[in-house]
Amino acid sequence: MKSKSRLLIRLIAVAVVIAVAAAMMVIGRGHTIYFDNKTLEANGQTYTAPYQIQVFVNDQSVGKLKEGDRGMVDTMGQDFKMVLHITPEKDAKKTGSAVTLKLPYNMDGIIINLPALLGGAPEEVYQSEFIPAEVEEDVEDVDVSSDEFEMPMGDE
Repeated sequence: MKSKSRLLIRLIAVAVVIAVAAAMMVIGRGHTIYFDNKTLEANGQTYTAPYQIQVFVNDQSVGKLKEGDRGMVDTMGQDFKMVLHITPEKDAKKTGSAVTLKLPYNMDGIIINLPALLGGAPEEVYQSEFIPAEVEEDVEDVDVSSDEFEMPMGDE
């Protein structure tokens, strides 16, 4: 009887682990998305940044990006939806654009160049991986061999 209940408990534990794994696959993983409103030149074509792009994710404004700005948002899952309100020039009328993207599994931080995306560029042009720059700490060389710190010994 003990061996049957032990086997049943193990089977239930394995089923629970499989169910959690399946739920995590459906939910997806987290991503940090960076939005660039910067002019981009690629493949002989120039994608000019508009005056301002306001980005909405889940009906909340996550950034008003003037030309040259970068914004960011954290999201879960592989499907990403946003609404962009584009102002091409100062004091011009805004236009709206809804965008849905499939996010890659292999990237944690994703940079999306909005002018290239709106200009119809291919994915490899408007999307890239965010790689943080390594910061080197400046360490000053200090000469500790100076006589200034020597202690007198004995009868000097």
